Amino acid sequence: MADYDFLVKSKWFSLSFDRKFNIFDSNDRLIGICKQKAFKLKEDIRVYTDESMKKESINIQAKQIIDFSAAYDVFDSNSKEKLGSWQRKGLTSALVMDSWVMMSPKGVQIATLEEDNMTLALIRRYLFKLLPQTYYLKNQNGEILAEYSQTFNPFVYGLKVKIYKKPNAPNPKLAIAGAMLLATIEGRQQ
Repeated sequence: MADYDFLVKSKWFSLSFDRKFNIFDSNDRLIGICKQKAFKLKEDIRVYTDESMKKESINIQAKQIIDFSAAYDVFDSNSKEKLGSWQRKGLTSALVMDSWVMMSPKGVQIATLEEDNMTLALIRRYLFKLLPQTYYLKNQNGEILAEYSQTFNPFVYGLKVKIYKKPNAPNPKLAIAGAMLLATIEGRQQ
């Protein structure tokens, strides 16, 4: 059983060009709002604790303006502490299967996030885009630290997130930042 369960859902309708996602806990209570600012040269993704969007929790910043293998620094907005980074494996993610690397605050790789199956990934990319994706975050020993499962709905993007507490597990906010990157960056492909 997961130690943390979340559901990330895109907002059905928004008057702005910004992308917004609601984050719900396992009891369907709203626990956060993710906002990706539109028309920015550098990705700027923020996670807030409620709908008022007055209290920021997580700040995700692209390291460079345009990068095929984009890297994103993740900060705890309360302490301003860098929690770590995520880097997209550009060519692999674009052509074969989505793949990301999670790094410690010092830039050391601590986990890899990949789609569940290469065959299914190729089918999703080239034949049937509505097939939901599942991703696994694994540490260097191959232990699953988190699961990210897309829900099937062609109109509203949804991502179920299960984070497991393990020895030397990354900060849960860093794992949630991975979900926000999947929703905003990979979700755009849908």
